[in-house]
Amino acid sequence: MRKSSTVKLLAILAAGLSLSPSSQAQEAAAGGTAIFDPNQKLMDHWDGDPRFWKIEDGCITGQTTAENPTPGNTFLIWKDGELDDFEFTCDYKIVGGNSGFQVRSFRVEGSPWVVGGYQADFEAGDTYSGIVYGERFRGILAERGQSTVIGDDSKPVVKEQFAKSEDLQKVIKKEEWNTFRVVCKGWKQTNYINGSKTAEVLDNDVKNRRRSGILALQVHAGPPMKVQFKNMKLKRLPLTDVKKIVFFAGNPSHGPREHEHRAGCMLLSKGLNENFGDKVLATVYTGGWPQDPTALDNADAMISYTDGGGGHPVNAHLKEVNAAVARGMGVGFIHYGVETVAGPPGDAFLAWTGGYFEMNWSVNPHWDAEYATLPKHAVTSGVKPFKANDEWYYHMRFRPDMKGVTPILTALPPKDTLSRPDGTHSGNPAVREAIAKGEPQHMMWVSDNADGSRGFGFTGAHFHKNWQNNDFRKLVLNAITWVSKAEIPADGVPVKDLSQADLDANLDKK
Repeated sequence: MRKSSTVKLLAILAAGLSLSPSSQAQEAAAGGTAIFDPNQKLMDHWDGDPRFWKIEDGCITGQTTAENPTPGNTFLIWKDGELDDFEFTCDYKIVGGNSGFQVRSFRVEGSPWVVGGYQADFEAGDTYSGIVYGERFRGILAERGQSTVIGDDSKPVVKEQFAKSEDLQKVIKKEEWNTFRVVCKGWKQTNYINGSKTAEVLDNDVKNRRRSGILALQVHAGPPMKVQFKNMKLKRLPLTDVKKIVFFAGNPSHGPREHEHRAGCMLLSKGLNENFGDKVLATVYTGGWPQDPTALDNADAMISYTDGGGGHPVNAHLKEVNAAVARGMGVGFIHYGVETVAGPPGDAFLAWTGGYFEMNWSVNPHWDAEYATLPKHAVTSGVKPFKANDEWYYHMRFRPDMKGVTPILTALPPKDTLSRPDGTHSGNPAVREAIAKGEPQHMMWVSDNADGSRGFGFTGAHFHKNWQNNDFRKLVLNAITWVSKAEIPADGVPVKDLSQADLDANLDKK
């Protein structure tokens, strides 16, 4: 690498270590990041029935009337992310009826605006405000003033009556603004209204409990009502018992079953949560860089499976990723996601993952790569040698002297991979010389970084079908787990055979 590039790399590594907290991080430390902006279009970030939801007086407003009732409870769903361990605060005002908001919840299949799960309940009456309710989800989980524990029989048991319900009602202002705060940490949910704890649940119902899910606001069926929300803030909390992995899935790209970013990320995420959920918690953001301003706040690993180059979604967010890497977050790039442009983005990729696809240096041919031997490394645990036809990029731009970089998939590409004329991605004198000399090329690598963070690059996964290869998939799951710093079992992350239905799930419409 040129001396100037080395200087840039050292500079960006230093910047990553000394970067001051972002304004969002400062705001989060002070109580949370705003997730509602009254100056934006409501349905750009929320999903609900427009007959009942609007922005009024700078507030999210849900309303039913005698002329416009809802036949069942209906919800306004936050589209920008999901909740895991967090603090959420909002101000609410209700006139008539019953309402609340859902946390760590789920959409009810077949009903676009129906939600089930944990609810922070409030009402215009005198009984239920502050309770923990299970909407389509086991009913009342803690009455007001109660601390309960739910066992495998799904029934809450009162462990403490820490306050009288009528005393808690006195702190709630009728038809005026109140502040509701919910804290979910591990399997415990605690509700507060106007600073007073109102209910608490420890959910040990292993079969039914939920560690993550959607946020949604409720309009209740019944008599006419009006509810308003404002000052909505979300603060992510570290997950101390598992590692959190966030996938950034890119927009639709290429032909059917190629560059299936969304389907691939969801497949990998599901595999981790279902087969390795005691070690990691994975979530998927679609559309490239997420709308959720808190997406990286408690992430242990960021995995980007997107289109790359000059349009790489991460290019415009180097500062945010640098701040997360500085506190230890790992980074992984898959397929086109390994490609960025030289300069600050390329130097950042070198700092985070040790290498990247550089135009006019790296190439992107389709070929049959056979990985006959694999190095001994945690990422190769339980992985057997394999062969796959893919768009295996090679001749990456790596750190000087491969410092901190360990090759994982290495092979000598055949000369016909350079049959195309020279071009930004097809060939150049340097790569032709390397292949003529018989220099093995690295299609996957991992990186131990000077700041203690980890990274990886994987150039395969152009073809969606390759995820059906258990060794191909296990290798990537191991790498994702490794950069998050979760412990990898001796035989690797557990994988199950994928059916055609599994492979077909969540494909983009192309």
